[in-house]
Amino acid sequence: MIDKEILKLVGTRIRALRKEKGLSQEALGEKGGFHFSYIGQIERGEKNVSLLNLYKIAGALDVSLIQLFAYVDEEFLVTSTESDIQDIVGLLHEANDEKLRLAKNVLREILRGNAT
Repeated sequence: MIDKEILKLVGTRIRALRKEKGLSQEALGEKGGFHFSYIGQIERGEKNVSLLNLYKIAGALDVSLIQLFAYVDEEFLVTSTESDIQDIVGLLHEANDEKLRLAKNVLREILRGNAT
């Protein structure tokens, strides 16, 4: 696949997700910390966006990074288990150190209880 085609596929996917979420380029840019014109360049396949910026865009769209690579013409389903894990990880990222340690201990006990 030619480089430009890959950029266009990812850009098209970002545009589709953005529209699905009802966001303008400006709103997505604000959520991700980018200028709206940069979002437009990505969506048109004009920019070779870095992995770190793709991660930020995925976060702003409230999707997993891998969902940016599920091209528009392909079926991509996230299982309920994967979705639950993503939700848990998101909650852990928002927790302070004390709550993170508590969550770790609770999770450890719950999982040990299932193993016996």
